[in-house]
Amino acid sequence: MIQDKIKVAVDEIGDNHVMTSIDTPLREDAFKLDDDLKIELIEEKFRDIMNILGLDLNDDSLAGTPHRVAKMYVKEIFSGLNPDNKPKIALFENKYKYSEMLVEKNITFYSNCEHHFVPIVGKAHVAYISNGKVIGLSKLNRIVQYFAKRPQVQERLTIQIANEIKQVMQTDDVAVLIDAHHLCVSSRGVQDINSSTVTTSFSGKFLNEQTRNEFLNYIRTNA
Repeated sequence: MIQDKIKVAVDEIGDNHVMTSIDTPLREDAFKLDDDLKIELIEEKFRDIMNILGLDLNDDSLAGTPHRVAKMYVKEIFSGLNPDNKPKIALFENKYKYSEMLVEKNITFYSNCEHHFVPIVGKAHVAYISNGKVIGLSKLNRIVQYFAKRPQVQERLTIQIANEIKQVMQTDDVAVLIDAHHLCVSSRGVQDINSSTVTTSFSGKFLNEQTRNEFLNYIRTNA
């Protein structure tokens, strides 16, 4: 009976896409193993999964799949778990005294739902108002990509991106809006292929309605 209740609770968390923490849940020894060993171990486990599913790993098309998946997990789609891959950010003096908001919109990202390990595909729109420093535009994209490349919940992803930009830019005047499609909604469960999820984080001057609306107008238009 207790085990059944636990299973129900676990399913409810996954089906309702519940976030349990702002920080990505990681063990203290998460980085004890190097990437090569992680790939080797994941390859072995994924081979077991494929065998359990009844797939013939002697087939030329499938023989290399366990290694490909393991390498993809560690080096690509979950590379944001490793702090060594965090983008190095350099700030520059705002010598031209630009005091309006800077908006970087339509940043395409690919993440994975931490509940079912299926893709989340979306666009992030970020903005900040300089507090005397500016950042290279590509670094905003890299911040988004870094936090996206880990098992995620969209609310957490939004907060993590916003917090990182605030910390790096030394300002609270930051806005983040994410609009994403979740394949755990469209390809399984309710199987709704038309819906998307929008999450936001506004702080500092963006809590002002006029400033916030200016940001929202920028990301709605092509101008």
